[in-house]
Amino acid sequence: MDFYPALLTDLRAETADLESLLDGADWELPTPAQGWSVRDQVSHLAWFDEAAVRAVTDPGSLRAGVTETFVDDLVAEARSLSVAEVHAWFRAARARMLDLFATLDPRQRVPWYGPPMSAASFATARLMETWAHGQDVADALAVVRTPTARLRHVATLGVRAMPYGFAVRGRPAPADPVRVELTMPDGTPWTAGAPGAADVVRGPMLDFCLLVTQRRHLHDLRLEVQGETARAWTEVAQAFAGPPGKGRDPSGAIQGNSG
Repeated sequence: MDFYPALLTDLRAETADLESLLDGADWELPTPAQGWSVRDQVSHLAWFDEAAVRAVTDPGSLRAGVTETFVDDLVAEARSLSVAEVHAWFRAARARMLDLFATLDPRQRVPWYGPPMSAASFATARLMETWAHGQDVADALAVVRTPTARLRHVATLGVRAMPYGFAVRGRPAPADPVRVELTMPDGTPWTAGAPGAADVVRGPMLDFCLLVTQRRHLHDLRLEVQGETARAWTEVAQAFAGPPGKGRDPSGAIQGNSG
């Protein structure tokens, strides 16, 4: 599977982009996630990078599920660490995770807090988390990031997670298919789903990724949503594992943590 080394290269590049945001930043600035500062975003990533290593090396130790309170508790515990300690933790945990992922068969099944995933999907999920929490950091710093072709990984995961967004809310996934028609940052078209489906979500890939990671409200995005099933999906779209995210109010108002 030649795509897997390229995927890991993209995960390293996404990590480097986050590091560039953190360099010289004020880590105590609040982010759009309620109650979370920049340092909290980084400690969250570090903890789950370590959990990713445990999921592969000691799957029996993996916690059965994650509640929003549990995630917030982890962040609160990490506030006893200095910024330098959090940064060192993240760098070490990310390096260990990347080194381990490079040894895996991309088809290997790995347990996680949602459904088990292949190693390739797992790496995609960590890239998505890095990008999404990087968005929170960028928003805190009032930095507008240049979107890259790596967004295709986030979009792919967002489409595949459509049933999960319903399931985690105790609702059956709709039977009707949804077509997704996006424009990548370089203008290249990107599509997923059944051609000719009556229900369609279309627009810029960046906006779709902001939706499925719950970093922006649909009303603030340049997405066209056609059909009842597509509309229902946009209300529950969730590319990350765990309990339903609260998302954001229109115009970026803080409503709750996501992912």
